[in-house]
Amino acid sequence: MNNRVISLLTAMLLLPPLSLVYAQKQDAPWIEWSKKYTEKLLNDSPWAQTQTETDTSQRLYSRNTSDPTTTARLSRGAINQEINVSYRVRFFSARPIRQALAKLIEVDQRTSAEVSTKLRSFAETKSVTSIIVTVSFDSDDRGYYGSIMQAFTSATTSILKNNSYLERSDGKRLFLDQYVAPGKDGFGARFIFQRELDGSPFLNPNSGVVRFHAEYPIGIQIDRRFKVANMLYNGELEY
Repeated sequence: MNNRVISLLTAMLLLPPLSLVYAQKQDAPWIEWSKKYTEKLLNDSPWAQTQTETDTSQRLYSRNTSDPTTTARLSRGAINQEINVSYRVRFFSARPIRQALAKLIEVDQRTSAEVSTKLRSFAETKSVTSIIVTVSFDSDDRGYYGSIMQAFTSATTSILKNNSYLERSDGKRLFLDQYVAPGKDGFGARFIFQRELDGSPFLNPNSGVVRFHAEYPIGIQIDRRFKVANMLYNGELEY
């Protein structure tokens, strides 16, 4: 085994866990992040998780078009196969998430200097009053996508507030303050919470795990847990 291979293996052994890589990545400003790193941060990081649901009920049905059930499924795009839906849950109020989104917009749209300036303000402003969690989704079935979009766009704060919350390891919950349906920006639905509970910040580095839970009337349940201690960025807790 030559010295180059030994050096490579040694470096791999010394690498910190992925969550710590995010926390310690201070050497590169966000405007220099690679697209691969940016996408990873948006989908699987201390501030973002993906919940994937698979529906196998569409795999077994008769293709007899005289059957109303079959006709309805075909009109929704069902083609006798399982259907996958991915929900992407992100702490939108955390600067790393907004910086990643701004970076992708700059790369994909080749923005003007004026737009880039606005994007940087959007990316670097610290949230001081609210915790904002966004939920976006995609599906490999157009009918499922349409029904979920309908649920997301028709939901209101009053419909969701009793079953949407952030929960700490000690059981304390912060219930939904405001819901904003998905818009043209592509960021997804916004779940807005107050940043404080009983006069103190809801989260601190010792809060353990924070759980995001939301339920839509048609049976959609989104439930993700994040380790608060991993949500450090440039020495600060970001959420």
